[in-house]
Amino acid sequence: MTDAATVASARDPLMGKWGALGQPVSRLDGPLKVAGAARFAAEVTLPGLAQAALLYSTIAKGRVARLDVTAAQQAPGVIAVLTHRNMPRMGRLPRLVVDPDGGAFSDLPVLQDERVHWNGQPIAVVVAETAEQAEHATTLIAVDYAPEPAATDFEALLDTAQPPPSILGRPAEVRVGGDAEAALASAPVRVDAIYRTPRHAHSAIELHGLTALWEGDRLTVHDSTQMLAQTKGTLASLFGLPRENVRVLSPYVGGGFGGKGLWNHTILCVAAARLTGRPVRLVLSREGVFRTVGARAASVQRVALGARQDGTLQALIHTGATAVVSHNAFPEQFSFPARVFYAADNILIGQTKVDLDMVTNCAVRAPGESIGTFALESAVDELAAELSIDPVELRRRIEPRVDPIDGRPFSSRNLLEAYRRGAEAFGWSRREPVPGRRKDGEWRLGMGVATATYPFYRRPGAARIRLHADGAAQVEVAAHEMGMGTATVQTQHAADRLGLPLDKVTFAYGDSDLPVSTVAGGSSQTASIAGAIIAAHRALVDELLRAAGNDSPLSGLTADQVECRDGGLWRRDGSGGETYQAILKRAGRDELSAEAEAPAAKELQDFSMHSYGAQFCEVRVSDITGEVRVNRWLGSFDVGRVLNPKTASSQLRGGIIMGIGMALSEEVLFDPRSGRVMNASLAEYHVPVHLDVPPIEVMWTDIPDPEAPLGLHGIGEIGITGCAAAIANAVYNATGRRVRDLPITLDKMIGG
Repeated sequence: MTDAATVASARDPLMGKWGALGQPVSRLDGPLKVAGAARFAAEVTLPGLAQAALLYSTIAKGRVARLDVTAAQQAPGVIAVLTHRNMPRMGRLPRLVVDPDGGAFSDLPVLQDERVHWNGQPIAVVVAETAEQAEHATTLIAVDYAPEPAATDFEALLDTAQPPPSILGRPAEVRVGGDAEAALASAPVRVDAIYRTPRHAHSAIELHGLTALWEGDRLTVHDSTQMLAQTKGTLASLFGLPRENVRVLSPYVGGGFGGKGLWNHTILCVAAARLTGRPVRLVLSREGVFRTVGARAASVQRVALGARQDGTLQALIHTGATAVVSHNAFPEQFSFPARVFYAADNILIGQTKVDLDMVTNCAVRAPGESIGTFALESAVDELAAELSIDPVELRRRIEPRVDPIDGRPFSSRNLLEAYRRGAEAFGWSRREPVPGRRKDGEWRLGMGVATATYPFYRRPGAARIRLHADGAAQVEVAAHEMGMGTATVQTQHAADRLGLPLDKVTFAYGDSDLPVSTVAGGSSQTASIAGAIIAAHRALVDELLRAAGNDSPLSGLTADQVECRDGGLWRRDGSGGETYQAILKRAGRDELSAEAEAPAAKELQDFSMHSYGAQFCEVRVSDITGEVRVNRWLGSFDVGRVLNPKTASSQLRGGIIMGIGMALSEEVLFDPRSGRVMNASLAEYHVPVHLDVPPIEVMWTDIPDPEAPLGLHGIGEIGITGCAAAIANAVYNATGRRVRDLPITLDKMIGG
């Protein structure tokens, strides 16, 4: 253990201690899901449940000139039709910026007037006895539009790009050193290229859906969301309710990746339930998800590197533009990796945005970092080729000692160790440096590598711990479980912190009535909840000492003089203590609880904190068809302490699989004439399937970050970063062809 880790262990004894933590515990929610006993939002059964369906606009901008719902109202089973004429009056939504109490990715008012803002916007809601009746009735609504000129062609409008006010609260432009363009021009070796990435969709297995119930002025919503607090707060505001009158339940979410937030369909379902006086369920079709739910923005990025012959950088320039909407505050932060990756004498980083009339852009797994690493890491590989330096060696030479932008120390950065271990395990030394030399029949083989990264975030939140008279405990947090293992890992954490066996601890989550927690996003939930549990545990120990009384061996002690182990509270000097059961019995209590908020994340002010990794892959490319297949993969990560190897491996592999899709097949196709999504189905939007995925090995340094709770870093998103560049670099190594425009499809491999 490092000296820094020793200091951290003094602050938190669990930092260097293994018990339930560190064990490959299977997900506790797994048996329920396998058995079909986990009830998702669209599976809730309520008496009198009605079903809803949406009608979507077919123009990108303008207004609804005529909307005749007569035939729909008279259709069998129809209960009501909602349009802008009878929709409850409400204002604009608050914009979701980082992590407020409420907000959405678009602040447009929902169905409040006849205006159309994108092709696919919901313009009517039908409520019927069955989903089939509701869907059929939407086809009977007659609509005429008054179209207006719309901004729908990203490439054609690049010259209108303007810098946003900020990028997630950070400056849109950053300069370090002197004139980066002049330094580039004078550099002995230069790479200066344009990289393009398309729009990407989340494509979660579970469709977006909810079930809404009004009981007087109290609203209960069973929603597929990864934003409990935000959904609760926004619905309360829009419908004029006290926050305590709104309850959002979301115990199970079948995939989110950033897309399971507050969208138009949520508000429309709640409004339909209020208007009809019936509980209402609304589940989007797959096409409906593409039409109404945001996705990753398209980008055009320039990366220019000016180097000396030894590879050290005189200039690093990363600029470009993304497609956004004017009613959003979420430009895709593709420039963030360049702000932390490499040391350079002169740095210029800048982002601009192009406003389009389209369904809004939003967070998709590793927003910004996923596409930013494609451009930056492709350029580094191009520079390595120009210099005839091994790509791993080049990265070692330009590794920074402190944060390249603001000079803060890194809390923990073991990227070069991850590279060393990964290169050895992958067999990188066997890479043929000259492109196109390795062949296997019609197939050309190549290896590629790229750096992965994602920032460390810890956000505000609270937790409650309840101790029962039988010595069991329950931890309560309004958290989310989308299959990443949150409930399992936090149960492991609480068991070790309380000194209890794993089967004596339960973790309650997925209910907005529980102590408020963060979103399941930004790879922040594990650290945020861990910080809250640490705070609640401290408060619980204080409560236990008060409850112990004067005749207890714990009398007169402070929290720093005791420790939780063996199902109780014991003196640190080993001279005695009591079980939780004994303390509660003496106090005449059936239960003892404590709730607390995590302290502010001061570590983020003092240190530059990030997860890192090295993505290694081998591809084969057909000389005949240009088909690219990924043969094998190894991801070597520096993500702090790994709390559960089984769930961590699953998360990292899942991210890599999404990265393979990003590199080779995924692309939301917009018709630039109409702004309409042309491939609004999983038959035409191609995500990786089993035959596309090679054997994937993951490994990690497992070096704790002394500044982070439990020494951990987030792992949910880093897996996708660096993947597209690693594949593009491997394709170059196999064929000598550079592809700078994702996805790497057959036409780009066989074209001139």
